[in-house]
Amino acid sequence: MAIGPVQLIVLGFRHPDFHGEVIAELERLRQTDTVRVIDALAVYKDENGAMEVEHLSNLTREEAIELGSKIGALVGLGIEGETGMEAGAAIGAAAADAAGKVAVFEDAQAWDVLAEIPNDSASALILIEHHWAVPLRDAIARAGGYRVSDGFISPFDLIGIGLLNADEAEQLHDLETAGA
Repeated sequence: MAIGPVQLIVLGFRHPDFHGEVIAELERLRQTDTVRVIDALAVYKDENGAMEVEHLSNLTREEAIELGSKIGALVGLGIEGETGMEAGAAIGAAAADAAGKVAVFEDAQAWDVLAEIPNDSASALILIEHHWAVPLRDAIARAGGYRVSDGFISPFDLIGIGLLNADEAEQLHDLETAGA
């Protein structure tokens, strides 16, 4: 299994009104092999501050074990070199096998962002693997290239290069920031 670029996205929802659309879209993207959700943590805080936490991943058990092995190997390599890499791979695979998933967000309370969630709102931390980007990333690496920076571009910045007009940019900006 080739691992694509991984991105952490943190989303906020004021007065959330969920109907399964976000999960359905993530599943659709998984079915088309576009992205995979390595791990996700959805947190809802009611009007009194009580939190409900839910985990989501759309990796198969086999993918979770393989990815857990690779993550464990990288952690072990950083701690104890090649010896640590082998031990980390075994530990990561065993943990993913036991849990049936890669549990990056296992300790929900350890994420500082959760304390920042206002009452009567929700937040989601989504660790997404951009599987579509594997061939592109590999082609760039074969050509001697590497990532210098990345980030999402504001719709207003797209006006200057002619991809959007002002009305379109305003509509996209309003859509992206509706809950903020």
